[in-house]
Amino acid sequence: MSAVENFIYDYEGTQREVMFYLHHMLTADFELTSKIRYKIPFYYRKTWVCYLNPSKQGGVDFSFIRGNELSNEQGILDFKDRKQVSSIELLTIDDIPHDALYEILQEALLLDETVPYSVRKKK
Repeated sequence: MSAVENFIYDYEGTQREVMFYLHHMLTADFELTSKIRYKIPFYYRKTWVCYLNPSKQGGVDFSFIRGNELSNEQGILDFKDRKQVSSIELLTIDDIPHDALYEILQEALLLDETVPYSVRKKK
């Protein structure tokens, strides 16, 4: 079992279900690699694409590192007062907007493959 799967097993109920569902989707369907970074699961191909962050309210914050560069035509991503990262809060598997999430992931992966990520450092 991987470190990410061990991380997910530490949670219970719907949080565990949602994280396992997303983990399987990201690693099997989209062939992303997963690692624990900053104490949460991150998923990447060339660079970090997204991460799962269990919330204290019992949901899972599914976040996209380069959310500010995504179109969000689906209107489901929320910046939560962040400039770069956008996310969607998922409480149960039934809350997952499958088609919209697949579109966003495909756009995020295309961005990862075609536009090099650069960190802008403050002067």
